[in-house]
Amino acid sequence: MKTIILAGGFGTRLSEYTDVIPKPMVMINRKPILIRVINIFTYYGFKDFYLALGYKAELVSSFFNSQINQSTSYKINNENINIHLIDTGLETMTGGRVRRLKEDIGNEAFLLTYGDGVGDIDIGELVKFHKSHKKMVTVTAVRPPARFGALTIEGDYVTNFEEKNPLSEGWINGGFFVIEPEFFDFIKDDQTILERNPLENVANQGQMCAYKHEGFWQCMDTKRDKDFLEESSLIGDEPWKT
Repeated sequence: MKTIILAGGFGTRLSEYTDVIPKPMVMINRKPILIRVINIFTYYGFKDFYLALGYKAELVSSFFNSQINQSTSYKINNENINIHLIDTGLETMTGGRVRRLKEDIGNEAFLLTYGDGVGDIDIGELVKFHKSHKKMVTVTAVRPPARFGALTIEGDYVTNFEEKNPLSEGWINGGFFVIEPEFFDFIKDDQTILERNPLENVANQGQMCAYKHEGFWQCMDTKRDKDFLEESSLIGDEPWKT
């Protein structure tokens, strides 16, 4: 099964780094976060990757081309994997990037995720779950990180203080999709945002399932997120590692 990784956005909320390099190439303990995302899939035997590039695509290509031989083979953890570097356009939206890979994917189900989010997700179980429900799209649902303590206030007095429980936050889109090829028909053009009409319409038609992941998940939207992942890696606590 082929895997698309969205790696073309501007990463404006991480501008401390993305003014110079694209977000998927931001380092987490001396490795680009993109490599750490790829590692999650390779652990479960998925080794055919299509990187949907855009902003500063040449820097991502340069990184891989310096290590790839004349084919598309790249070695991670002493295993050969296939990396296909595809420039999907500077201004193309997330849905448009996926649409541009339609011919590369062909008429088969595929995996899709973002190039800036990691988790201890069992990709094999995710695919098995998707096949069992026979729906067009499966999304990995995750709990958003709890960032603030909750206060109960009566007048001027705090009567209860507790750290916010992530379970109270509901579920959010964590990426790590499994998608049937019919989904391409829901993407109109380059300006289509994946998370708007395409996924909204699929859900409204009852063609989306949620694979609920209760374990670790973390995106890298801000410097705070980056610092958290970096610190976790430096002390050897990498919950996304399989």
